[in-house]
Amino acid sequence: MDVDNGSSDGGVGGSLDIEQSLLQQFSCMGTTDKDELVSQLQKLLGSPSHLNNSTAAFFLDMNNWNLQAAICSYLDIESPNTLPSMALVSDPVATETESIEPDTRFQKSWHICNNGLEQWPAGCYIQFSDGNDFGGNRIQLPALNPAEGTHLCVEMTSPSVPGIYQSKWRACTPSGSYFGDPMWVILTVVEQGTIELTEQLSHFNELGAIPPLAPQVPNPFIRQTLHHRDSSTDNAPPDEMYH
Repeated sequence: MDVDNGSSDGGVGGSLDIEQSLLQQFSCMGTTDKDELVSQLQKLLGSPSHLNNSTAAFFLDMNNWNLQAAICSYLDIESPNTLPSMALVSDPVATETESIEPDTRFQKSWHICNNGLEQWPAGCYIQFSDGNDFGGNRIQLPALNPAEGTHLCVEMTSPSVPGIYQSKWRACTPSGSYFGDPMWVILTVVEQGTIELTEQLSHFNELGAIPPLAPQVPNPFIRQTLHHRDSSTDNAPPDEMYH
């Protein structure tokens, strides 16, 4: 993310000159609204997709909500040009949809790797970023060297109401900036007992058998028809219902 969105040959000095000019304008506004300050910090440093609300609020709070000081801290600590690189080795697009019953514990795993040229800094982690968190907690990441990989496993619990749910997880730097490919969990929560019934039906199909039907319960208020009837009674009136 470039601070200077104009000419690329201006160097760091040109970026800082533009930055100072903008900061002076915002200082004249004298706003103390925290949401507005978060928005202005994102506007100066890049789009919200690169600098999320929590990261912007972190730098502002660390600097007593001083916009200029927050920008300097961010540029000193980290810039998007130095963000780590991460790629999913497996489950890159989360095409699978797992079926599960309500309120059931399960594990979600991803295989990721450092596909960059530098070692990850200590303190990186993955966390929930959008959708339903399924009760999953933040997981710390090892400081992977380039081309190294690791398997992640998050303990989760399915929602109590049937439906289709999704959860988005991201890798974060120690200061909270997202990097790398997003990781997804997609769940179809079904009624209690549905999975067991589906497995039973599948077993019958494999055996080439027809699943047993529910027994037919006769109506006790209607006299049962006899299988063998006397031909002399064919023209007789039908049996009457009995009490």
